[in-house]
Amino acid sequence: MKLIVRTYNLKLKHTFRISRKTIDFQPSLIVELQDDGIFGFGEATSNPYYNITVEILQNDIEQIRTLIEGTSNETPEQFWSKIAPFLQNNPFALCALDNAYNDLYARKNGKKLYELWDYNISHNPLTNYTIGIDTIENMVRKMEELPWPIYKIKLGTPDDIAIVTELRKHTNAIFRVDANCAWTVEETLENAKVFKDLNVEFIEQPLKADNWKGQWEVCQNSVLPVMADESCIKEADVAKCHNHFHGVNIKLMKCGGITPGRRMIAEAKKLGLKTMVGCMTESSVGISAIAHLLPELDYVDMDGALLLAEDIASGVSIQYGKTIYPQRTGIGVILF
Repeated sequence: MKLIVRTYNLKLKHTFRISRKTIDFQPSLIVELQDDGIFGFGEATSNPYYNITVEILQNDIEQIRTLIEGTSNETPEQFWSKIAPFLQNNPFALCALDNAYNDLYARKNGKKLYELWDYNISHNPLTNYTIGIDTIENMVRKMEELPWPIYKIKLGTPDDIAIVTELRKHTNAIFRVDANCAWTVEETLENAKVFKDLNVEFIEQPLKADNWKGQWEVCQNSVLPVMADESCIKEADVAKCHNHFHGVNIKLMKCGGITPGRRMIAEAKKLGLKTMVGCMTESSVGISAIAHLLPELDYVDMDGALLLAEDIASGVSIQYGKTIYPQRTGIGVILF
């Protein structure tokens, strides 16, 4: 098997701001695995919150190039188990490799990835479209630029209630709000009361990731459901989220790829938690991988490629929240 690594600096349509960072470009790394004339793609983006840069991704992957290229007919689960011990400190790199191998494996079997898993796509959830923090006027303008059935609104400012109140005047769409760890327990409970009347569906990660005591209080008393994000990184975190959140937002890069992501979804379902998968401003390579998990999800946030000024690949397309799969096998991606 041959390994090819490419790096990109993805330009965003608009400056994207959340409670802890602002970006105009998203550095990204694409892994391509080739075997017998068939290829598979995976992606990981840089993320300062998790101390991940493209250079670190490249270096860690190069350290195990020989191991990767010595792979031939393993299942995706076997491949993940083989390389995971060498990437314990870099689940982002593990994700890019795991997703690429899942893609390659499905293409070798002549099937779309969801077909390989025998998933039924007839009831897929719609994806939200994210409105980053900005002036209220600009947030309204961004929303009106792309009419959508569900918006995720990034919050964590002194004007959070004013923002949602004003945005509600301009659309009947469902709202989801994401504070990215910026609120206190008291703020969360009070905001939830207001947001419930503004047709907000749920709140994502209101408190700091390690505030389990506060999150238990929120979970027991909030009038809106609360989803974990930064508190749910790896597989063991799903059980910790039980009775502290009503659902989990799983990020494939944070957990190490599709293979552990599917295990996390199954565990969440056993515990009665709502399931969601989110993106991290990927191109259509990463977004197309997420798309094949849709039949197992209650919610999804896979708008990353929609936020880009220019994509680097063709894969799934999204029309008014609905995912359309290409005819190609695997995850359906080709690079431009």
